[in-house]
Amino acid sequence: MKKLFIIFSLFLLNKSFAQPVTGNLNNKFVLVIHGGAGTILKNQMTPEREKAYMDALDKALQTGNEILKNGGTALDAVEACVRSMEDNPLFNAGKGAVFTNEGKNELDAAIMDGKTLAAGSVAGVTTIKNPVTAARAVMEKSPHVMMTGKGAENFAMQQGLEIVDPSYFYTENRWKDLQKAKQQDSLLQLKDSGNRHSSLKQPENRDDKYGTVGAVALDRHGNLAAATSTGGMTNKKFGRVGDAPIIGAGTYANNKTAAFSGTGWGEFYIRLVLAKSISDMMEFGKMKLIDAANELVMKKLPSLGGDGGLIAVDKDGNIAMPFCTEGMYRGFIKNTGEKSVKIYKE
Repeated sequence: MKKLFIIFSLFLLNKSFAQPVTGNLNNKFVLVIHGGAGTILKNQMTPEREKAYMDALDKALQTGNEILKNGGTALDAVEACVRSMEDNPLFNAGKGAVFTNEGKNELDAAIMDGKTLAAGSVAGVTTIKNPVTAARAVMEKSPHVMMTGKGAENFAMQQGLEIVDPSYFYTENRWKDLQKAKQQDSLLQLKDSGNRHSSLKQPENRDDKYGTVGAVALDRHGNLAAATSTGGMTNKKFGRVGDAPIIGAGTYANNKTAAFSGTGWGEFYIRLVLAKSISDMMEFGKMKLIDAANELVMKKLPSLGGDGGLIAVDKDGNIAMPFCTEGMYRGFIKNTGEKSVKIYKE
């Protein structure tokens, strides 16, 4: 009996070696992140604040890199990266999100799986600590793509996600930004009171108004994923929703082409269906990622009066990080160990 037990144990041991748990993996993986774009100038940044941003970007990269190098999925990596930035009050997402005209923090987020084209997003939520995780729950645990407001919050609660009091998102700097935005908008309204279209103009205090975080990844299984999260626009009214939670506008991933996350003036990203347009130019127009991304971000976006940036990685691991602003918080890391974290225009 003892002999049979030993033989059976050896059989199980050999079987476990014959079937590696990592599956069929390749060596290549790439992770790209952003923390928002705008008029970001070195002469307006203190060394301490610059270091804080660089450290925060590096931390997000390292978080996602650990997942990818161990054979984890692109979905897990982009969610973890975005969560890292949602938890950091430096960025306009999660803790540290900007305030609406009513003095609230309304959060948007989206995530997409390039392998299946499954996607999920939430918009206008006020109590979900990590909106990107709620977006993933919508994708994986509901038949829907987008949920908004109280409904999204109730769903997140049912899924056991962390719910916080709205005061969690408060930061003093963002509150001051709101007061400044209200003052400047009041002056603009007086100046343009005779122009009924004045509310559609680009705000003068635009750099207090915009900001987003995002991540895109190619994993060792050859799959792509994208995630984006934002607090939206300072002083926004009427339940405004930007491009971040709109699949195809600010967030998109397709294994046939690339994964994308945008940051900028969202109304124009929506009007251009910017991320999906780049993907289509690649799939049907046979354009390279960098050429298609530059065409949309550096030409079509500013030609309409918008601005911003984009991060992307294609199915072959090629990276694009175009932006038509003065700076964009950005970084990437590859399986080779090559890493870069940058803020300003070169």
